[in-house]
Amino acid sequence: MGRAFEYRRAAKEKRWGHMSRIFPKLSRAITMAAKEGGQDPDMNAKLRTAIQNAKAQNMPKDNIDSAIKRAAGKDASDFTEVNYEGKGPHGVLVFVECATDNTTRTVANVKSYFNKSGGGLVPTGSLEFMFARKAVFEFAKTDSIDIEELEFELIDAGLEEIEAEEGIVYVTGDYTAFGSLSKALEDKGIELSKAVLKRIPTTPVEFSDEQLEDIEKLLDKIEEDDDVQHVFTNIA
Repeated sequence: MGRAFEYRRAAKEKRWGHMSRIFPKLSRAITMAAKEGGQDPDMNAKLRTAIQNAKAQNMPKDNIDSAIKRAAGKDASDFTEVNYEGKGPHGVLVFVECATDNTTRTVANVKSYFNKSGGGLVPTGSLEFMFARKAVFEFAKTDSIDIEELEFELIDAGLEEIEAEEGIVYVTGDYTAFGSLSKALEDKGIELSKAVLKRIPTTPVEFSDEQLEDIEKLLDKIEEDDDVQHVFTNIA
């Protein structure tokens, strides 16, 4: 398990290490959030989060401002959020979230990645029940943070789980509690390093190192696509 975890973590860091790839995704997430809930971060929790995530990746302020302004332009109206679900090598389940201005192009590309790996797309909604949608927040553990006290204070905001690991605190709640948990953490002056909506597998599956290598090849191809925002799997 340990070796497989290290392999996955190294592979994930490799994938997200390409700034040229991640900036367009972060920018698109900001534009989509601003388009959906308005351009004022103080009134739009989703936008505040998208900006925080961009800052955590050292995205320049000019890029962030441009992405917010883009929400008012004609181009932003063309973007839609769309999800695809599929089965990859060794039966791995993959949930792909996209933001695209051309769904015909996006579905063709995503379909080809699965087909070339020996897998394929499944009807939308087929895998929905295989994943629990959660709001997940990450921030550095400091001496002033008392985990037990924080747990008690966040319960009313929708907290389901809180844990600290290697100096990082992870706060999890149902996806519907994203706004309330985000505000509660902000009100406590906690600076988040990441805040995302994740799809967590309800029945995680163990794969061997050899199987993981095949699966990673597919995930790499999917995540290289500019239209793809997030990819979730049932890997344990």
